[in-house]
Amino acid sequence: MTDAPLSVGVIGVGSMGRNHVRVYRELAETDLVGVADADREAAERVAGEYGTEAFATGDLLSRVDAVSVAVPTSAHAPLVADAIDAGVHVLVEKPFVADPEEGRALADAARDAGVTLQVGHVERFNPAVRTLASILPGLDVIAVTAERLGPPVDRDLDASVVSDLMIHDIDVACAMLDADPISVSASGTADGEYATAHCSFEGGVVASLTASRVTQQKVRRFAVTARECRVTVDYLDQSVEIHRSSTPEYVATNGDLRHRTESVVERPLVENGEPLKHELASFADAARNGTDPVVTAEDGVRAVELASCIEGLVATRDTAEVWT
Repeated sequence: MTDAPLSVGVIGVGSMGRNHVRVYRELAETDLVGVADADREAAERVAGEYGTEAFATGDLLSRVDAVSVAVPTSAHAPLVADAIDAGVHVLVEKPFVADPEEGRALADAARDAGVTLQVGHVERFNPAVRTLASILPGLDVIAVTAERLGPPVDRDLDASVVSDLMIHDIDVACAMLDADPISVSASGTADGEYATAHCSFEGGVVASLTASRVTQQKVRRFAVTARECRVTVDYLDQSVEIHRSSTPEYVATNGDLRHRTESVVERPLVENGEPLKHELASFADAARNGTDPVVTAEDGVRAVELASCIEGLVATRDTAEVWT
């Protein structure tokens, strides 16, 4: 175990990559060495903005202990493979890969090389989701629901609404339930820009996930229904509420018998903080100390497989598929 800062770089300086550059500059756990991008001018521009250097990808990999890969999904696999071959720890943005088989091969390669491979499902590091994870043990969960809605986005897209947005909640749902679904149904509308999926898990738990890029309100909510209570999470304001109902009773008022039910709402304290900072600090810790990352390559493959299944159901308008 060491407390020395981890030398890091960022491959891909688009909107997400720039955020990685910014956060690595701010973290005490990391020392930003440089950036790389297929667009050399963009790399030099971002490097100048953040006081670092622009390199060719191979040169950057030779100078760092760890790297973030924040390029289009189609380019993830070869770049992650190059990093692993160079003995460099990797955090790769979601979706992990385009092909689950590529993801499994990369997971094996990283394991054989002793390299940390983490997938960037950043909502796992949202303080509200962390609080939810601490509440769930001991609850008899019945169902989960998620809404990830918003208007059309002003950025280049190479992913469907499922792989772009819903995949966040796919990962959170599977992680919170610690299970894979056994059956899936899905449908979509608005040329595939609005999609809903229903997943069934062993033990009877069901999940309903909705994602939209055509809704004129930004919504990021996740909820768990348990026999004991209902727990709601707002990703945006990082809040958690626990709703419980007291035992109903009948009360006599002025000779009339009235039914009364009281609701109790608990608001547990949620630690503040930027999820990306928590994510990159956790990655640095795992890389320095040789511990398992919070979001493993296997987690990333699971999310990609389920997202691909849902995409297929939405595209073909099939109603169900058994998940194996």
